[in-house]
Amino acid sequence: MNAVADRVASAMAERGPFSLEDTQAYQRWREEKLRGYPNTIDALLVEVRDPRNLSPAEQGALAERCRRANMAVYVSCGRLPMADKDIPRALGWHFGLYRLDANWLADDDGVSSIEVSAKQPRSEFIPYSNRPISWHTDGYYNPPQRRVRSLILHCVRPAVEGGENALLDHEMAYLLLRDQDPEHVRALVQADAMTIPARIDEKGLARGEQSGPVFSIDPVSGRLHMRYTARTRSIRWRDDAPTRDAVACLESILAASPYVLSARLSAGMGLLCANVLHTRSGFVDAPESPRLMFRARYYDALNLS
Repeated sequence: MNAVADRVASAMAERGPFSLEDTQAYQRWREEKLRGYPNTIDALLVEVRDPRNLSPAEQGALAERCRRANMAVYVSCGRLPMADKDIPRALGWHFGLYRLDANWLADDDGVSSIEVSAKQPRSEFIPYSNRPISWHTDGYYNPPQRRVRSLILHCVRPAVEGGENALLDHEMAYLLLRDQDPEHVRALVQADAMTIPARIDEKGLARGEQSGPVFSIDPVSGRLHMRYTARTRSIRWRDDAPTRDAVACLESILAASPYVLSARLSAGMGLLCANVLHTRSGFVDAPESPRLMFRARYYDALNLS
């Protein structure tokens, strides 16, 4: 099966908008991508009565925004139970999302409760603190067979201050990088462009070393996939000038692109996306009502038909 997927990915890389050899297809795709691209977070908002039971119109509005920008933000206008994990799961079912990435820090049901934790091992990891998180896509350390294609982030309780997410469509990152210099893309599609070293814990090898490209064509969905982290620790970039130049260019795009959008999710709001680039600012909790987000990562691609 992997060999078949590799052949499909190789064939797709030879043509289409994400092939460096198919300039005409890229220019057509670029023109369509930029036409009417949303430049404010408000353009991605969709009011829904109940994200667990979307109406055809609500589902269509969310799908339309995801087709344009690979993400949408829903705003629940009905009364919802406060901490119901059926909310992200049932929302995902509307878009063909079933296979959760039940990583080792997730809850038993595969959905992660993202909140400040003083208990190990969660307390050792930044998502379970109130510290800022730099640019990344989820699951960048996963092997190819556990590729995170989709993500839902549902807000149960916001922080009293901070906790905003900056968001950038990974296709826009590709477009801006390729417009700067196609050689930057060529550097970041190399099979060893970005390596996440092995993680060792008290029991020994907890996760093996994982190398791979930043940009690739997903062999299942045929869409552009990105794996990236702006971390400077626990990461190793390919040691050559083209890769260093490409990474520096990408960092400058993330720092100053007008296509970066900012969202602060309130209770009942959530992000539905194709695992776009995102950050989280640091935050301050109210002791009696600490910030709580449900995060669902999926191996499935969004079904937007």
